[in-house]
Amino acid sequence: MPRRLYVFDLPERFVAGTVGQPGNRTFFLQARDGGRVTSVVLEKVQVAVLADRLGQLLDELEGRGIAAPGEVAPGDAGPLDEPVIEAFRAGTLTLGWDGDDERILVEAREQLEDEQDTEEEPDVPDPRDDDPEGPDLFRVRLSAGAARAFVERAVQVVGAGRPPCPLCGQPLDPQGHICPRRNGHYVN
Repeated sequence: MPRRLYVFDLPERFVAGTVGQPGNRTFFLQARDGGRVTSVVLEKVQVAVLADRLGQLLDELEGRGIAAPGEVAPGDAGPLDEPVIEAFRAGTLTLGWDGDDERILVEAREQLEDEQDTEEEPDVPDPRDDDPEGPDLFRVRLSAGAARAFVERAVQVVGAGRPPCPLCGQPLDPQGHICPRRNGHYVN
């Protein structure tokens, strides 16, 4: 099947969001530009790492005087745009800086079945990037302010899950959980 490219250059909206109840949520990256909306599924840990690394990149750019500190786009606390239709499940995320246009680059590449158990080098370009039969690609270019707003929302989305157990730190279900620190007894 030919590769599908979803490219958004300075989209109206780029957010991380979820569908479902805490403990059973599906995480999405979603971009909207006009009537075009694309949603990509990813794991909670991928959202957390993306937010963390993007925050580090923004701090580094501000420290070097490249991006203005404090430049943050208005917050976006709204739900994901409907309908939320999965374009693909992200396997690899890439983060970069386009110095010529002064834009942050975020890419999500489709997870292929043969990649599930392999570990890729993060800084090695994928030879399939130019392959018309390669994995689907979701590419978003953002201003530093829009990237900072994305980070703030992503941190909130990740933190909005189930509260941690006060003893072991694992997520608590509404009915409690079997806690290893209490020798297998329920904690509520």
